[in-house]
Amino acid sequence: MPQILVEALAKTYRVAERAPGLAGALRGLVWRQWRPVHALVDVSFSLEAGELLAFIGPNGAGKSTTVKILSGILRPSSGRVEVGGLVPYEDRIRHVARIGVVFGQRSQLWWDLPIVDGFDLLADIYRVEPARYRQRRDELVAMLRLEPLLAQPVRQLSLGQRMRAEFAAALLHDPDILFLDEPTIGLDAPSKLAVRDFVRRLNRERGVTVLLTTHDMQDVEALAERVIVIGQGRLLADGPFASLRAGVLAERRLHIDFAGPAPTLDLPGVTVRVGGERSLELAFDPAKIPTPKLIAAIATQHAVEDVHVDEVAIEEVITRFYELHALTEGAPEA
Repeated sequence: MPQILVEALAKTYRVAERAPGLAGALRGLVWRQWRPVHALVDVSFSLEAGELLAFIGPNGAGKSTTVKILSGILRPSSGRVEVGGLVPYEDRIRHVARIGVVFGQRSQLWWDLPIVDGFDLLADIYRVEPARYRQRRDELVAMLRLEPLLAQPVRQLSLGQRMRAEFAAALLHDPDILFLDEPTIGLDAPSKLAVRDFVRRLNRERGVTVLLTTHDMQDVEALAERVIVIGQGRLLADGPFASLRAGVLAERRLHIDFAGPAPTLDLPGVTVRVGGERSLELAFDPAKIPTPKLIAAIATQHAVEDVHVDEVAIEEVITRFYELHALTEGAPEA
């Protein structure tokens, strides 16, 4: 049986509405109108132990709602959810002892307490045996380079330092499953790389199952082999990112530097995207014109100094997918 099982999951909120102005406010006091908002509609997927899944979509798609249901914070309107054989929102105490959660925009540490005191409190809350806690804490402190920060209150930390502490806090009780909701939001490049490396090691070396929601497509490309795309509360795609790329935007980019002025090219199935004084960037579909054939066709007619081929950037692939499914950035995520 999968470690995480989601079947026909749905979540609907009721949102109050009123007419603008004072009259609308007074009318709303005695007769309130409600509008249903469908955050999730018939979402089904499963996750095996040790997988690392990226859960992506525009704002308001339902990503955070799904994570909150899986972590036991929210109860769905309908559907079936099991995580490690438990229903998260019905058996919360046993469930939270087996999962770790990191929200990029929320903290589980105490703002005015030193990091180490927050760790001690969490160990008491999770009832971690003292010797096991000390061993686990010291291991995480070393892995995340937190030793110089342990005596500092959380409020004095930079965002990157705080996120490293949040990862340690989420893992003190040695969970089997880790839910990450925008863990790299607002981080600088070195901090993002450190977080990605830590998550990768956690998944591949320790076998921790990871579900990652993010808007940072570099996180997806660096970490996940499998991607779920959700939009307007519905599951739109589920599979390897390579399959998503091939189905949405299969073209590649050929960058050519010429020994002299860049020529004017007119080749079937090839589009000039960017032209420079002595260089060109071409877009082409390798299924229609193989890369070696395209390079040979150009090199036999023109003096070429350098050439390299790139995949289309992941951001461009996801943007094209959103366009195909008429997804736009909507209201803030539920």
